[in-house]
Amino acid sequence: MRKAIIGIALVAILGFFAWGYFGGIERVTAGRIESVLVDKGISPPVAACMGTRMAERLSLNQLRKLENLQARDGESAVPLTMAEFLERLRRVDDPEAIEVVGTSAAICSFTTR
Repeated sequence: MRKAIIGIALVAILGFFAWGYFGGIERVTAGRIESVLVDKGISPPVAACMGTRMAERLSLNQLRKLENLQARDGESAVPLTMAEFLERLRRVDDPEAIEVVGTSAAICSFTTR
């Protein structure tokens, strides 16, 4: 009985690592990014493209930093002025994350048409 439980546990652990190694975590992350982008008004094909690119190029910590782009109390959901947009970018405080978002938006908006 004990050997069976250990065997099942080992198979489960190996399965989890194989899932992660072959991109399981990345696919889940890309799907979550895509759904957030669609909720913000980006078309589904562009959001899918951006989600994939961002999940491949950014760490989870960088993705969490991008949450600072969200509106805070007293701000509109979408920045209404360039100053407000730049202030939100400053809150991210990660140039690589901002670069990946910008290049992904540009590339995906042209390639999904």
